[in-house]
Amino acid sequence: MPDPVFLAVDLGAESGRVIAGRFTPPTSEASGEGGTVALEEVHRFPNGPVAIPGPDGALSLRWDLPALWKEIVIGLTKAGTRYSGEVVSIGVDTWGVDYVLLSETGEALGLPWNYRDARTENAFDEAFADVPREEIFAGTGIQFLPFNSLYQLRATRRDHPELLAAATRLVLMPDWFHRCLCGSEAVEFTNATTTQLVDPKTRDWNRDLIAKLDLPDRIFGPIAAPGTELGTLFPSLSQQTGLPESVKIVAPATHDTGSAVAAAPTERTGHADWAYISSGTWSLVGIETQGPVLGEQALAANVTNEGGVDGTNRLLKNVMGLWLVQGVRRSFARGGDDLDYAELTRRAAAAEGLVSLIDPDDPRFLAPTDMAAEIVGYCRETGQPEPEDIAAMVRCCLDSLALRYAAVLETLADLTGERPQVVHVMGGGCRNGLLNQLTANACGVPVLAGPVEATALGNVLMQMRAAFEIDSLAELRAVVRRSEEVTRFEPNADDDWAAAKTRLRKLSDRA
Repeated sequence: MPDPVFLAVDLGAESGRVIAGRFTPPTSEASGEGGTVALEEVHRFPNGPVAIPGPDGALSLRWDLPALWKEIVIGLTKAGTRYSGEVVSIGVDTWGVDYVLLSETGEALGLPWNYRDARTENAFDEAFADVPREEIFAGTGIQFLPFNSLYQLRATRRDHPELLAAATRLVLMPDWFHRCLCGSEAVEFTNATTTQLVDPKTRDWNRDLIAKLDLPDRIFGPIAAPGTELGTLFPSLSQQTGLPESVKIVAPATHDTGSAVAAAPTERTGHADWAYISSGTWSLVGIETQGPVLGEQALAANVTNEGGVDGTNRLLKNVMGLWLVQGVRRSFARGGDDLDYAELTRRAAAAEGLVSLIDPDDPRFLAPTDMAAEIVGYCRETGQPEPEDIAAMVRCCLDSLALRYAAVLETLADLTGERPQVVHVMGGGCRNGLLNQLTANACGVPVLAGPVEATALGNVLMQMRAAFEIDSLAELRAVVRRSEEVTRFEPNADDDWAAAKTRLRKLSDRA
């Protein structure tokens, strides 16, 4: 019999893909090997927000659900042709926080907002007027970011109360696609935690907080654990894609970072002596703990406690990530200098390092119309040399990211009392060898880069777990170590890095 195939629908903020994971089981129990998994890209497509004018002409950023669904079906149809009856299950993961409101009959109430939309600019002041910041953190353990679902829902209540009045259910982005596949309206746990509305201790909706924020309790339905079987493929989709009706729909860790961390090739589970960076448009910099880290020190550090697999907790901070480089690329492309990321990295490697620095998390970089102009303006305002060309600008971004990663890991070490001895960099950003080396230099510990498709791999692994008797997260990670190679970067730090850390700290304090 052919080895079983699992399909991961992995949607990122810049692109989406349908990836097949083929599991090769051990040849025998006596072999001592627990099987391997190999990934194959079936379909890839671009993604990004769509700017739609409202009645007053003001633009709002939305996600194009029909376009995304069309691409997913194309990918599943290709898989139906390529793998015939070998497919066991399908699971979807996406970014966090964004949601779809459903009507009483299950229809989507409009196109969901993109988290970079400006409607949440004054979100904190409005929410804290009803519930103090300290109480929100104590009841959720989540980092204060203006685009969290909590503040998006408050903006919807303010600007479009008719939508909340008509809504009977809230589902997050991956949950909506699961609904399209099999009819489920469950919200998966790891992504639910990104809403800033889940109690980290009970691991369920914080109904008391929801009431105090004047949000409708009825829209918050059941939360499903990662690995839950949600149903089977609709017959209509079986006919459309060629996949069997027996194909199961399984919720992986639907938050892309949750899936990526599940695929970390570490031998340690639930320990703070190793760190991860899920590197892509965003960089999620964190450690894995056995429970939430709360209290005044955690609140002051503005860390987040997101749900993980097998009861683990992801203690982390969001860092702006390669969005900075993507924005610089777009800025120069408009002027005719359109370079791919490999060339941008090559030029940045040849540029002098640690000349100008930015605070990657400064709000001005969240959704600028011209990233390059914002970086030049930031350097000018802070008395630093203005990057003169694209090489200097990309080097500025990468140096600043590496230093920000190091600062976050120092904060997490202070909170847990345990300092990471190695950093696993996973996701598309791990292809950037320059950034990996700079990160090792800034953090002062080895960086292990890989796997590249960590999110899709984690998605597939959780589906495998639902299909076979795989006992633990540790066993899943053993499959990763057997299946994927990693590249090691040793630190090469000097006094310049120590001085640069102080410079970045001052810039962050300024903000």
